[in-house]
Amino acid sequence: MTEIKKELLYTGKAKDVYKVDGEDDKVIIKFRDDITALDGGRKDTLSKKGAYNALISAKLFEVLEEHGVATQYIKLVEPDQMLSKSLDMIPLEVICRNIATGSLLRKYPFHKNQKLEPPVMQFDYKNDVYHDPMLNDSIITALEIATQEQLDKIREITHVINKVLSKFLIDKGLILVDFKIEFGFDKDGKLVLGDEISPDTTRLWDAETLDNFDKDIFRKGEEGVVDAYHKVVNLVLTDEEKDKWNVEKI
Repeated sequence: MTEIKKELLYTGKAKDVYKVDGEDDKVIIKFRDDITALDGGRKDTLSKKGAYNALISAKLFEVLEEHGVATQYIKLVEPDQMLSKSLDMIPLEVICRNIATGSLLRKYPFHKNQKLEPPVMQFDYKNDVYHDPMLNDSIITALEIATQEQLDKIREITHVINKVLSKFLIDKGLILVDFKIEFGFDKDGKLVLGDEISPDTTRLWDAETLDNFDKDIFRKGEEGVVDAYHKVVNLVLTDEEKDKWNVEKI
């Protein structure tokens, strides 16, 4: 693409970030086909996975923007590439849980598939050296990762995100079990939702069968990850959007 400088700003586990030629406040986020789990203990490359995650993330960001949630998303420029606002990211993973599953069952005496009302919210330190430990407000403020006012605002926005996406997804036949999101500050210092919201960062269950349509399939060592992500694309995108990006020929 002519608007992307061949200068790679950042490489993550499944995404690359590029500088946009002539626009310092924008970046291109390229979703790769790489997939990891179990703290990097399991890795693979799955064809089409990156494009499916980008398409899903773009759609969910658009839904959130329509409901007043500020995101870094601007538009898709390719099925696997998202033009976004450049953010100064906060090194926090914000996890919102509606149903008890996964690590919550391993660490705490919740019942399997217990509905969590109100949702459980936690903050993890995004730091590979320390293996992303859970943080409380006191540690966050002591480390100067965020202020208490910023944490309160993050919680408020996350509850809105949960409400909006839970409603949108259940109407598509999917239960939003839990999700991980990240925030940053734009050039004006505004708190903005960033990163992605996709089957890599959420748990999505079929509303009738409770089958997984997310990265848990890969965590369990099972087949069908890309097929599951493809199904989510078909459920959340409109026919017009699928035709625009030629989803069936990606």
